[in-house]
Amino acid sequence: MAQGGPDRNDETANGATRSPRPRAGILSSGVWEHRDAVARLLAADPLRLRPWSGADVDLIVGWGHKPTADAARALAKRRGLPYVAFEDGFLRSVRPGKHEPALGWIVDRSGIYYDASGPSDLEAAIRARAGQSEAEASRARAAMARLRELRLSKYNHAPMRTLAELGLPSGRDVVVVIDQTFGDASVSGAGADPSTFVAMLDAAIAENPGRTIAVKVHPEAISGVKRGHLVEAARARAVTLVDADVNPWALIENAVAVYVVSSQFGLEAISAGVPVVAFGAAAYAGWGLSDDRFVAVARRDVTIDREALFAAAHLDYCRWIDPWFGDEIDFETAVDQLAFLRDRFHANRRTHCIGLSRWKAGVLGAYLDGVDGPPHFVKTAAEAIAAARADGGRVVVWGSGEIADLAAAPEPKPGLIRAEDGFLRSVGLGAAFVTPASLVFDDEGIYYDPRHPSACERLARETVFDADLLARAKRLRETIVERRLSKYNAGPDQPSLDFPTDRKRILVPGQVEDDASVRCGSPAVTTNAELLRRVRERWPEAFVVYKPHPDVQAGYRRGIVPKELSDRWADVVVTDVSMPSLLSMVDRVETMTSLTGFEALLRGLEVATHGLPFYAGWGLTDDALTTPRRGRVLTLDELVAVALILYPRYVDPDTGLPCPVETIVRRLAERRETPASLGRRLADAARHGVALATHRVLFPLARRLGLRRR
Repeated sequence: MAQGGPDRNDETANGATRSPRPRAGILSSGVWEHRDAVARLLAADPLRLRPWSGADVDLIVGWGHKPTADAARALAKRRGLPYVAFEDGFLRSVRPGKHEPALGWIVDRSGIYYDASGPSDLEAAIRARAGQSEAEASRARAAMARLRELRLSKYNHAPMRTLAELGLPSGRDVVVVIDQTFGDASVSGAGADPSTFVAMLDAAIAENPGRTIAVKVHPEAISGVKRGHLVEAARARAVTLVDADVNPWALIENAVAVYVVSSQFGLEAISAGVPVVAFGAAAYAGWGLSDDRFVAVARRDVTIDREALFAAAHLDYCRWIDPWFGDEIDFETAVDQLAFLRDRFHANRRTHCIGLSRWKAGVLGAYLDGVDGPPHFVKTAAEAIAAARADGGRVVVWGSGEIADLAAAPEPKPGLIRAEDGFLRSVGLGAAFVTPASLVFDDEGIYYDPRHPSACERLARETVFDADLLARAKRLRETIVERRLSKYNAGPDQPSLDFPTDRKRILVPGQVEDDASVRCGSPAVTTNAELLRRVRERWPEAFVVYKPHPDVQAGYRRGIVPKELSDRWADVVVTDVSMPSLLSMVDRVETMTSLTGFEALLRGLEVATHGLPFYAGWGLTDDALTTPRRGRVLTLDELVAVALILYPRYVDPDTGLPCPVETIVRRLAERRETPASLGRRLADAARHGVALATHRVLFPLARRLGLRRR
């Protein structure tokens, strides 16, 4: 039986040295799914156990003190090992459910917060906070204010609703009574039972004559997953039932009092300064902050203020994990990350996507899933328009395709959104079906089509760039350059090529000649050969470097320059070199509309445009074409803020979660810098074969048959 601590250095049965980290035994399959969090928060090595297993471990981990953890607790008792309870934190995620990653975690070595029959680490933290310093209290006040400002709760999928939408009167004349689900462990753990809820409701009615009594139904009772305690009692007493799924802050901000048994709603109400009447021995009750209607818990023998309770619960008791990389983070960082995920979820309204290939449909799902559910995919514009008119949704189309049916549709017309790849895309080519880490969704036009206004242009014209945004853009730009990132991150780094130093070195990036950005954005120069010719005529003494587009070089797309022409107009043709490496060896870039021009600006190079890409016309480039819509002069970091922070959306390729651009920069850099495994190389080779067959055979055949989708 294991009794040693984490510092020992035992040997296994075969003589190998065992890790000095403690081993955390896990019985439950549900907890085992979270073994990465267990490893991170306990600095331990998780080990899957069976009830009959005699494996040598140092502690047992289970899920709280719920019945499902009884076997784990019994095993720990039999072996004389510590039992460590894991639970969801007080700020968990956007949506409930085990498949939604948790930011907030509870790790309790002495009990669990919702079981008042014994001590818990939260009680110890509260007592320790009773004498906290003014600096500690100040941090707690700032954190409480931030939660209130952002209106964050344990779950954050429900919308804010007005009192009128909830059937409640305006003004602070509402008493909120909180129901909970039947059989919940926090009810029995607080020394309560079903009769407690009815007694609580009757007390709220008797003690608040003339006020509106609103019974808030638990979300899982609303969905039908579980049943509550108060629905029938509320109807019998003719009080208002709030059975809509609603952000708790919509009620907290308008309540004159809150009656609870043990719901976390009570903790949030106390933190907001709302009077709380507690009918169960909830973890936050018994400390002098609530009107308690239960038998006093002798261990709760100090009186504290709201700041101490909040700090103990959120800053001491809860632990926080970054949802993208699994790193442990502080409370303030977790709040910002949860707010980001919540806002992205609520920003996605109902969308109807037209005629996308199965691959693109799978990609868009992660970007557009939101408060109204996942996107809806249809084959024709007529279907999408009819569906959008019926439910108030939006129509999404890939790229710059024309939607004639939308122009002819009666008013009110559904909103049209155009989707396209973003500017930090992937490690690998889109034409090879590598999933994009960024997309743009433009409700005015699309960034590569200067014939029409776009949201990208509007952001560049109208954004007021504050100091924080510009500092963020500067850090982002410097990191991208330092980590040698580009759109596709393809090709190996090359320390140096034998380019002359006594001539101006000009890079001409090739493009896919039938790409929409060339067709829409470069009316005068439409081929790579013509661009090379013009550059040579402009710079007869320069050293001209031509780099074919990776999709063209791979054989997927059109745009090959015949060798006799490239030999005439370029000094060298470079293929198997990463774009960041190449940009470090030249002085100037000349392009039709290639994103390479933007990447060159990031690195301080001269850039000339022969078309009108999104980064042209803002005073940073030497432009052959202009448009009156782009009259504002931008700094480089203002352009970076628009192009990489404000305009695109990002989805982490590892977790499938929406994320900020900094997450993608780190993820792409790590992938690019990690040597490809054999499995990855085989997968890339297989993907290349599929891509060749698709672009050379299937797509041309589909176009001939009129079946080609975007």
